[in-house]
Amino acid sequence: MSLSWSAKDHKSSTNSPSNPTQGLKRPRNDTGNKVTVVLGAQWGDEGKGKVVDLLATQSDLVCRCQGGNNAGHTVVVEGTEYDFHLLPSGIINPKSICVIGNGVVIHLPGLFEEAEKNEKKGLKGWEKRLIVSDRAHLVFDFHQVVDGIQETQRQATEGKIIGTTKKGIGPTYTSKASRIGLRVCDLLGDFKEFSTKFKNLVAQYQSMYSSLTVDTDTQLKKLKVCGKSPLNE
Repeated sequence: MSLSWSAKDHKSSTNSPSNPTQGLKRPRNDTGNKVTVVLGAQWGDEGKGKVVDLLATQSDLVCRCQGGNNAGHTVVVEGTEYDFHLLPSGIINPKSICVIGNGVVIHLPGLFEEAEKNEKKGLKGWEKRLIVSDRAHLVFDFHQVVDGIQETQRQATEGKIIGTTKKGIGPTYTSKASRIGLRVCDLLGDFKEFSTKFKNLVAQYQSMYSSLTVDTDTQLKKLKVCGKSPLNE
């Protein structure tokens, strides 16, 4: 439902002595919403993915604004079950352009693996309809390791854990908030500069977690391949 109001409406309604409550109501405008927002107010499993899939049939753009591949949405279309973790579930609609916004944290290997699995189930043309913000922060494999280390530390010191999916989402948002994280634009820019920043980031985490071991050369080779994906063209 879309509501509209103008000073003229307010003046004419409040000057009506016969109906003093008339000015409290706004005239309806049923021409349709330009933007629809789907929010989950619980701890997941509310059916957001299915709702977005249904709304996407009448939407030109479907945008995801936050989160990472710790989330999971299962959508069944004509008997085929699609699983989404990073891709907006509206990607099934061939007429919708899907956007992964700058508030999302992206594990690139996970994104490509997810796309490949759904491609085998019949998802077509997704790479031509997906836009990824170059300001979105990247989730690295060592973020996921740190996620597990933090859970182990919580268990030892507090006797309880958060129960994270160990996908590295929390540590990545921590990097973002601390302004030390790396973004998609860093990967797509000067790779030599990206490599230096990546090694510095690893060193910072290793200074905090002595048990953290990272094969930086192997990780950088994988990231370089991800940076050359057709999705980034």
